[in-house]
Amino acid sequence: MKKEEQDQNMKSESLSISTEETANISIIRKMLNKVPEVTILFWIIKIMTTTVGETAADFLNFNLHWGLTRTTVVMVVLLLVTLLFQFRSRKYIPGIYWLVVTLISVVGTLVSDNLVDHIGVSLQVTTTVFALALLVTFTLWYGSEKTLSIHSIYTIKREIFYWTTIFFTFALGTAAGDLISEGLDLGYWRSALMFASLIGIVTIARNRFKFNAVWSFWMAYIVTRPLGASLGDYLSQSHTDGGLGLGTAGTSVIFLVTILTLVIYLTKSGIDQTQPSS
Repeated sequence: MKKEEQDQNMKSESLSISTEETANISIIRKMLNKVPEVTILFWIIKIMTTTVGETAADFLNFNLHWGLTRTTVVMVVLLLVTLLFQFRSRKYIPGIYWLVVTLISVVGTLVSDNLVDHIGVSLQVTTTVFALALLVTFTLWYGSEKTLSIHSIYTIKREIFYWTTIFFTFALGTAAGDLISEGLDLGYWRSALMFASLIGIVTIARNRFKFNAVWSFWMAYIVTRPLGASLGDYLSQSHTDGGLGLGTAGTSVIFLVTILTLVIYLTKSGIDQTQPSS
């Protein structure tokens, strides 16, 4: 009888520990999940950051005459400082998160431009290199964590994989977008339409044919980079070059103000906060 009571006590303690561990895991995920829910506002802000990445890089490089090297150094330093705050935070903070994305967009553009314009690497080579780098990152990430889902970013290792992936998506999107636009000579608005159509195809594949959700997300994420760049060029370039002539400064300001407004709304509403797993 005494042994049965001991067994019962052990089971009760085990159940109590299991429940406590589950609760702790939920708390950890709630605290450390560092990525927002994927809503329509997520994609709107993402496309706008890619546009700013293109126009802001051109504005600093050409309009302010910083040059490609100085612009790159300044933006990389700002990115590293912002990443420090991102990694130190214990939860998703819209202002910090989207500032990191915006700066990575600028740096990704500058890295690609440096390789092509300064070092003389062809767009074919840069596109291939960044595609392989992205593939390697995905492979290492999945091999280590057994998931590529953005809704499981609650450890430092996964966050490192996540931001490395984000960087290579921007760099690849820049190189591939320039390669396609220049190779096909489509012009800005036709290029934007083509990339938007590709995102539409991915959306249909996901919603209609139940294509893998994780791969659908990453495919769309990559294509938003050349889409945003094409939109940025179309808005900022002169009429003679096929654009609307708003200039890089005007386009950057419009999009940055819009991004800021949306981020303030997300901060106050919390509608893109990821719910902890049960």
